[in-house]
Amino acid sequence: MKLQADCVPCLFKHALRTAKISTQDETKHWEVLSGLARLFSELPEDTIQVEVAGEIQKILADSIGDRDPYRHLKRHYNDLAIELSPQLRKAIETSEDPLLTAIRVAVAGNIIDFGVSDTFNVEQTIRDSLTREFAVFNYNKFCQHLAEAETILYIADNTGEIVFDRLLVEQLLQHNKQVTIAVRGGPAINDATLEDAIYVGFDKIVPIITTGTALPGTVLAKASLEFKTCFESADLVISKGQGNFEGLSHCSRSIVFLLKAKCQPIASELGVQPGDMVFYLS
Repeated sequence: MKLQADCVPCLFKHALRTAKISTQDETKHWEVLSGLARLFSELPEDTIQVEVAGEIQKILADSIGDRDPYRHLKRHYNDLAIELSPQLRKAIETSEDPLLTAIRVAVAGNIIDFGVSDTFNVEQTIRDSLTREFAVFNYNKFCQHLAEAETILYIADNTGEIVFDRLLVEQLLQHNKQVTIAVRGGPAINDATLEDAIYVGFDKIVPIITTGTALPGTVLAKASLEFKTCFESADLVISKGQGNFEGLSHCSRSIVFLLKAKCQPIASELGVQPGDMVFYLS
């Protein structure tokens, strides 16, 4: 997905918010904003949004000297989600359709995205998601693809959310599927990394790989050979969140996109409204 003009103010706002987390030095804040201004003045029109976000991360790291400014918040939301997981697992297992309920919980977890906001009510969002309708709902088609699949690549998005992804992966394993989880290759906003995947226990149930990059999304052209091989060979690919959608939405292969549309550009691309839950099989 190409960068849109409406994305630019949001990216500036996010960069400033991130800088303020790391330092109160306003000189550094201006240094970050000046770096972004230079970046946007030089961008070609066909730039992919996820790659721009990666360049912004480099500007932030160079200016404030912190490659992982969200580390404490990431751990906080992982711990919060872990606390909620027993009751959510019970709700999933006792529901009429455990797989669909697990998908609802996983999509609800996509609200934990510091690239969009730094305030959200996780528990309330999950409660709402259990009864809320999807704006795009390709569940029946997904079940057909799932029945024919043996191997699944599950591309995770954010910390905290990754705990709810595990609940969904547990359901996929109960359907006798071979699942591999993919996370970021390094710190990228509050996206899940290998450290986070191990922290929430994914290493105990499935193989873990990384995209090979520290981008807040998946760009195949920049991904590791290991990731690209798994992406191409998997019978089914499940992609979580906006960043992965931005990087993979125009891929030729079929992909299951699970996300909440958290901004107008993404909502417009999907033909939905901001805040809508999306279950889209391309």
